[in-house]
Amino acid sequence: MTASKNQSTTITDHRTVDISKLSQMYQHYIETKEKHPHAVLFYRVGDFFECYFADAVTLATELELVLTSKQAGADVGRVAMSGVPHHSWERHATGLVEKGYAVVICDQVEDASQVAAGRLVKREITRILTPGTLLEDGMLKANRNNYLAAVVIAGDNWGLAYADISTGEFLTTQTNDLEHLTQELMRLQPSEVLFPINAPDLGALLRPGEKSHSLPECLPTTFCYALRSQVAFSQAEARSRLLQKFKLRSLEGLGCDHLPLAVRAAGGLLEYLEETQKENQVPLQPLRTYTFNDFLVVDYQTRRNLEITQTIRDGTYHGSLLWAMNRTTTAMGGRALRRWLLQPLLDIKGINSRQDTIQELIENTTLRQDLRGLLRQIYDLERLSGRAGSGTANARDLSALADSLSKLPQLGYLVKDARSPFLKALQKVPPNMEELAAKIQAHIVESPPIQIKEGGLIRAGVNPLLDERRSLVEEDQKWIANLEIDERERTGIPKLKVGFNKTFGYYLSVSRAQAEQVPDNYIRKQTLTNEERYITPELKEREARILTARDDLNQLEYDILVALREEVGSLAEVIRNISRAVAAADVLCGLAELAVFQGYCRPQMVEGREISVIDGRHPVVEQSLPSGFFVPNSTFLGREENQDPNSSPDLIILTGPNASGKSCYLRQVGLIQLMAQIGSFVPATSATLGICDRVFTRVGAVDDLATGQSTFMVEMNETANILNHATSRSLVLLDEIGRGTATFDGLSIAWAVGEYIATELLARTIFATHYHELNELSSLLNNVANYQVTVKEMPDQIIFLHQVQPGGADKSYGIEAGRLAGLPTKVITRAKQVMEQIEQHSKIAIGLKSLD
Repeated sequence: MTASKNQSTTITDHRTVDISKLSQMYQHYIETKEKHPHAVLFYRVGDFFECYFADAVTLATELELVLTSKQAGADVGRVAMSGVPHHSWERHATGLVEKGYAVVICDQVEDASQVAAGRLVKREITRILTPGTLLEDGMLKANRNNYLAAVVIAGDNWGLAYADISTGEFLTTQTNDLEHLTQELMRLQPSEVLFPINAPDLGALLRPGEKSHSLPECLPTTFCYALRSQVAFSQAEARSRLLQKFKLRSLEGLGCDHLPLAVRAAGGLLEYLEETQKENQVPLQPLRTYTFNDFLVVDYQTRRNLEITQTIRDGTYHGSLLWAMNRTTTAMGGRALRRWLLQPLLDIKGINSRQDTIQELIENTTLRQDLRGLLRQIYDLERLSGRAGSGTANARDLSALADSLSKLPQLGYLVKDARSPFLKALQKVPPNMEELAAKIQAHIVESPPIQIKEGGLIRAGVNPLLDERRSLVEEDQKWIANLEIDERERTGIPKLKVGFNKTFGYYLSVSRAQAEQVPDNYIRKQTLTNEERYITPELKEREARILTARDDLNQLEYDILVALREEVGSLAEVIRNISRAVAAADVLCGLAELAVFQGYCRPQMVEGREISVIDGRHPVVEQSLPSGFFVPNSTFLGREENQDPNSSPDLIILTGPNASGKSCYLRQVGLIQLMAQIGSFVPATSATLGICDRVFTRVGAVDDLATGQSTFMVEMNETANILNHATSRSLVLLDEIGRGTATFDGLSIAWAVGEYIATELLARTIFATHYHELNELSSLLNNVANYQVTVKEMPDQIIFLHQVQPGGADKSYGIEAGRLAGLPTKVITRAKQVMEQIEQHSKIAIGLKSLD
């Protein structure tokens, strides 16, 4: 490909071209493009996938490829063109999809060499790739789900459906609070969201950050949105599609018969999959309906502040709670652990069941280590079976699946004496799984190629016709292999050679000096500078037989593989059931390993409000420090009704210097609670924990400039959300309320918030603050206690002890923190002078007297 000499005359908009003047291929390209105007069209031409017009500009710009041009007709001129090799299209398509584009693959569906001169090679759309509909392994992140979501909104009511077509998960819900919709989308982090509209931009794919008047305010702009027609989301259409998909007469068994918006969302999602997957039938699990009462609610701010799946600073996995806890050995287990952390349980029975499994694996070290060793040898059964079911799996996928299925009997043997239901689920392997694994291994060669239409896939002895054809090809190839020696002897030409190229096929090469010696049955085919090339009738006959037989062989191998793939696909749901059991066992093995090596304890889960943690530790910070450096601290929260007034408080006012560990302590308590409610052991000497319905955090100060909100407004919005939704069974973690405004305003707000929580909400709360005046609350309210993070004062410095003890601090040591940060000595000295003046004339103390 060469760049156009006059790029300024290159056409980039196909709508400006008279289509009748274009060549036949470009006409077909535009016809295909107009069916998918919002997608980038990859059009197969020989060994390349090419993009033209505006799509060429998009491809070149987004992926930093060369933008060139190509002649489109004598009366048209050159059009913009960019392309990628056909063998690497997945990598380039992935790059576009990750940036929020849809990609349409229009491939050649017949052999160009077999097409008569003058006729256009037949091309068809074989794949439509969008952010939420990926199946290929190289396009997906192994340890997280790739969700496609669909949303239907009617007033304050909404329905949501989401699916991961690579794993088959398919769920739906409906409720009446738009804030819940926002939070649920933020939890799922879908790659693509479908939204039905009746607007001019119908069919558009809005990339993250793009705005449209069609989207309501409750839909975060951080996601990719596909704007869809209302028709597929109508009640009748959606209901009919669901009944047909799952071969049902009623939706009652799916639990959504009485949820019309959920049904509409799920049906619209199915229609989108039918459109984008073409002939591929995506094997989804039966639709499941869930409610927000099934799990501990962890809103977006809490997930962000507690750094559950990624850090606040740079959004990385390393340094998150998931990083600290992840000891899984399979991709399935990694995804399951992530889901567990984002949806902690409310059911003590379910929590105890997970804890029992961890306990059993801790006590049986040999079992745990053997299980982990075997699990490492198991590939991603969920996604492998999904690709088989959708018709996109290659021979390597099937071999990996067979290798994994063949390990299941060993897993069953390892857990034959296990007591836990999670381990017992591995004891019995369906016989057809072993048979399927054996069949695949008997059919497919040990190291199959990636391509499935070029042969070399199937073992000998599988198919008599295949063996017979191979024998004939091998006989002809052997004849050609011996031809050079035979012809040298017959002709007396010692340097005669047999060659092959794609244009002429097999030929006999003789130097021009010896051309006079060739026999009469040699037919000259080509003359070169230093040699003559010939064919013979028998050579062409053998060549024709070999090439025809090779095509037949490749097709026969492909047909055998497809039949095998379809058999695997028909068992996709069985395989996925097994994969869920394997994933759960992997997660629990990892949590047991974590508990052993980090010294975690089994928390006692109770129905009450008690939070008692002895020598608790932050699970992430502890792993980031050298062994033994982390200072543990205990926590006592949550007074029961009619309990001794001197027992655990509902609200702790936590004071202490900057950088002393207040924020770490807050997050530590929240993380321990979350870990306990997913069934994990926790970093503490011992713990008794009541079930939380929600965990709220208000930590740090961040501007939201995109919506024009200052630090203080963000702080107030988050605080308002907590005060409007927390209950007596919630855990609230507040860090610095009121610091974004004037001192008196801030103190007044902080006082009122603390008082409201302690007297109205009765939520279990830790309130970290630099307003030492809030310590007065403990003398007014008997369910409030003061705690401080202690320091040791030296003549010229302070030492942070990181110990949380009863009592309130009367200093913040902010100036000392400034000194440690490197402020100039002159600034530190002047700050101390100013502080002395402020302390002498402060009106805050006078203002507080009126509260008594």
